[in-house]
Amino acid sequence: MANRDLSPWRPGGLLGRPDLDPFSSFRQEMGRMFDDFFAPAEPRSFGRPAMGFMGVAWPSLDISETPDAYKVCAELPGMDPKDVQIELKDNALTLSGEKSDERREEDGDRFWAERSWGRFHRTIPLPAEVDPDRCEASFKDGVLTVMLTKNPAARDKTRKIEIKPQA
Repeated sequence: MANRDLSPWRPGGLLGRPDLDPFSSFRQEMGRMFDDFFAPAEPRSFGRPAMGFMGVAWPSLDISETPDAYKVCAELPGMDPKDVQIELKDNALTLSGEKSDERREEDGDRFWAERSWGRFHRTIPLPAEVDPDRCEASFKDGVLTVMLTKNPAARDKTRKIEIKPQA
């Protein structure tokens, strides 16, 4: 009898089922651990939303709606309002900006410098048409607030459609 006949290993994994193979799952777990360890510490914005701590998109947004308007609040701590751009196009609000910071400290023979840089880009589609001439934005204590007034004509476009029985 050959040794391979005594082993439960088959080409598809343990007993021919990869989900039961402890070595495959261990290898996948170790690969994921190394991928997480060597992942960049700073979020990157190469076609994806900038992700911050624990995979949460940055900046954090609160969006509320009233019958007359939308209110969007974005948390942008430490940012300057001149570094933030707001655009309204095709019934979508886009917030984008760039933050850079450099800190230096010298103490005798010791020198310490830290630089950080980040860019964000968030697009919020709006379900109702807004009036671009009546939109306002304010920035206070690191919180950007954008008020988007709905277009009165767009509010009246909703109507009930009657269902007629077929003959």
